[in-house]
Amino acid sequence: MEKVEYQIADLLLAIETEMRRLALWGEQPPEPERLESLVPFCHDTLEFHQWLQWVFLPQMKRLLENGQTLPTECDIYPLAEYSFNQQPTDAAQLLTLILNFDRLISRNN
Repeated sequence: MEKVEYQIADLLLAIETEMRRLALWGEQPPEPERLESLVPFCHDTLEFHQWLQWVFLPQMKRLLENGQTLPTECDIYPLAEYSFNQQPTDAAQLLTLILNFDRLISRNN
């Protein structure tokens, strides 16, 4: 892996760690049909943090592990900001990590 890929992997791990710290990490996956939504971010079947855990993070990790091409742009921060501002938890650090991820992907691909 190249340096940027290590940085991306570190950010993915940091996002997971922060989600766990905030108790936004689920132990049981959602029902398979909820993951098959055709709506962006599975917005009709999952909460944003569930989409991060069960769709986004595994997909990004799979791309890295298999040496596949990463997206050339990422802009999930606005939805993350909106979603986490609706929750009672202080997600400032998580939002910073997501913003850093967006910037790193968009800058380096």
